[in-house]
Amino acid sequence: MEIGYTAGVFDLFHIGHLNLLKNAKGMCDNLVVGVTTDDLVLYKGKRALIPYEDRAEIVRSIKYVDAVVPQSDMDKLTMCKKIGASILFVGDDWYETEKWENYEKEFEEAGIKIVYFPYTKGVSSTLINQALGQVRDDPKTAIKREHINLVSMGE
Repeated sequence: MEIGYTAGVFDLFHIGHLNLLKNAKGMCDNLVVGVTTDDLVLYKGKRALIPYEDRAEIVRSIKYVDAVVPQSDMDKLTMCKKIGASILFVGDDWYETEKWENYEKEFEEAGIKIVYFPYTKGVSSTLINQALGQVRDDPKTAIKREHINLVSMGE
């Protein structure tokens, strides 16, 4: 049985995330997904809009995902060994970077293959967050309290 592993923040879940999970599941029997914990997101200098528990539940509910684990550090090799993964799936934005060339050697020594999937062009949580920020910051488009009240009243 081939176990695959991938990890990510999965904040503002979008089609790129779904493509990664679908393609990864097509190459393994069991897909385990590490969802980055809130503390690790902060360590990386960012902040998730959706709390870890909610992001983990969203990912857990995807039909391509067999299990979700917290990814609380940057060490994906140790996680792969811990869960018995023989494949690590990552986006090709990491391909041929010096950091990942070193990782490839470490993973190869451990008998774990790295598969790079094409990054979904034109969509990312960062882009979505930037677009939302522009909407929020523009007084003409910002959501106002009365909008929230109308939505909660079912209007």
